Amino acid sequence: MTLLDSLRGGLIVSVQAWPGSALNDPGVIAAMARAAEESGAVAVRIAGEDHLRAVRPRVALPIVGLIKREYRGFEPYITPTLDEVRAVIDAGAEIVAFDATPRSRPHETSMRDIVTEIHSHGRLALADCATATDAVRAAHAGAEILATTLCGYTRETAGRTLPALELVAEFAALRHFTVCEGGVRSPADLRAALDAGADAVCVGSAITNVDWLVREFAGAADRIS
Repeated sequence: MTLLDSLRGGLIVSVQAWPGSALNDPGVIAAMARAAEESGAVAVRIAGEDHLRAVRPRVALPIVGLIKREYRGFEPYITPTLDEVRAVIDAGAEIVAFDATPRSRPHETSMRDIVTEIHSHGRLALADCATATDAVRAAHAGAEILATTLCGYTRETAGRTLPALELVAEFAALRHFTVCEGGVRSPADLRAALDAGADAVCVGSAITNVDWLVREFAGAADRIS
């Protein structure tokens, strides 16, 4: 069974924490990743070198790794340069996620440069896309996995309804492994994404973002009182 076959039809859990959150601790992230594995996830998505290194010995699941780093004057911050690609790989991730939008990257790094570097280490490339055009470009550059991660988070796609099921269908039509990520809030949303053509679905906030969940429930309590 290939790595992609092991993910097909399954749940990828994004285990991340907001900056400043009490959850933003490598040990906490590693424990949540282990809990995701024990509860049926097929992979985990982890951000940050320290978190990746903490998670790797705790789980046998494939890791989708990324590093969020901002560079002045550039919009992409998900694994934007070859330095971040190498750091993700050194930390043990089997899959490297990167910003696949056409926005310029630091050091004149191209998407093909990113994918080539990932492949040179024997890892798979996951393209975080915002549009169908992004997905086409990423597929042509050699990315094995296309994800809807950035839909709704770029100026071009701001305000899009999530999960982006129509976009999922467009990605699936490219006959590349498609991941629905973004706005999946319930098991019904996950099922709808699979029915729309997703090969796997990534869920983050609705499962692991305790800060967001507590604020949602606390907000409801405030409205009732």
